[in-house]
Amino acid sequence: GLVVDGQTLSIIFQGGLEEKFLALARRCRSVLCCRATPLHKSMVVKLVRRHLKAMTLSIGDGANDVSMIQAADVGIGISGQEGMQAVMASDFAISRFKHLKKLLLVHGHWCYTRLANMVIYFFYKNVCYVNLLFWYQFFCGFSGSSMVDYWQMIFFNLFFTSVPPLLFGVLDKDVSAETLLRLPELYKNGQ
Repeated sequence: GLVVDGQTLSIIFQGGLEEKFLALARRCRSVLCCRATPLHKSMVVKLVRRHLKAMTLSIGDGANDVSMIQAADVGIGISGQEGMQAVMASDFAISRFKHLKKLLLVHGHWCYTRLANMVIYFFYKNVCYVNLLFWYQFFCGFSGSSMVDYWQMIFFNLFFTSVPPLLFGVLDKDVSAETLLRLPELYKNGQ
């Protein structure tokens, strides 16, 4: 592990030692930045995003973590004794740090499987609709006449575009939460 304090981060960023810091940090299993200013926290996140081309996740519980949360790809705010500033600036909010495992492994897995299924569904819906219009043009002699009234088209898109995402969002769970927590490797395999 590597522990870096705020003064050392100031020397790294002012002295142009970012690449050396990243090379050292990549060799460690964990890197801890302590006694850092909000600016240092956001600069570390931006450094990792820019040089390593990695997706970053920042977790904070106070106002001093807001810039770090906003600099990351995904920000998680923990509501607690230090106030709600981090929660207001974050993408996701949890009440305790122990809920992070369930947020990532269970809800993260369900989220990307639902999104993947919905992308496939939208392609299916649009292919069906365009094929219907395409074949209709052969029967009307390519006159450009409308196959359906506008109110029918509105209802078609309303029912086939709004109802299925709601149903998928509430009901679609390919694997139970207990299984996902027991087998964390399912998160990586599903991607």
